[in-house]
Amino acid sequence: MYIGLLIFLSGIDFGFAFAGKILFLTLIAGRKQKDALLTALSQSGTRLISALYGKGSVKSSYLKNVFGLIPEENKVVITCVLTQVKADAVMKILIEKFRFDKPNTGIAFTIPIDSLSF
Repeated sequence: MYIGLLIFLSGIDFGFAFAGKILFLTLIAGRKQKDALLTALSQSGTRLISALYGKGSVKSSYLKNVFGLIPEENKVVITCVLTQVKADAVMKILIEKFRFDKPNTGIAFTIPIDSLSF
């Protein structure tokens, strides 16, 4: 997967110069939020958006007993490439619109892309 992604990146016009920091965003949320999250990411100008389905490994009965949480076991994992400026805007959207700052809603993190190898 990563080899294909790196080759794919070489032909992409990101719409910005590489003077700024480039980041790889990963976010995990309930599947019910997939369409709304993809729309928000597209509207914010992110590139190379990819969505995969997953399933949480912790049983909901365990989390309910220990923490009082009832999570959605079916997840969506969304990844994309964006600049630092757009990452800040996306994180703000995730907090304000999708409540990622609250428990049991989702998680998002970025990893810097320092260089690409071919």
